[in-house]
Amino acid sequence: MAKLIVTTREGETRELASASGQSVMEIIRDAGIDELLALCGGCLSCATCHVLVDPADFTRLSPMTSDENDLLESTDYRQPTSRLSCQIAFDDALDGLHVTIAPDA
Repeated sequence: MAKLIVTTREGETRELASASGQSVMEIIRDAGIDELLALCGGCLSCATCHVLVDPADFTRLSPMTSDENDLLESTDYRQPTSRLSCQIAFDDALDGLHVTIAPDA
């Protein structure tokens, strides 16, 4: 199983194992990390699953869509490596991906 590394807002880092086929948001939610709200459930209609991708991993991701970019524009804490975790399809090629949950807006 591939591993996703998540750092919470409090600085706790957790390693989560997951099979392919889930989004990063689903993996974090299913692990019980409740500070990632994901209010829309992955429908790309909010920005409450905002994460900051480790710069070393950012180029491993598929490009963001214009809809994702528009939603990220509405956040207070957007960074160059910001992504919505519901839009990152996790698979074995992303093994070791490290994300940090963005500050709450």
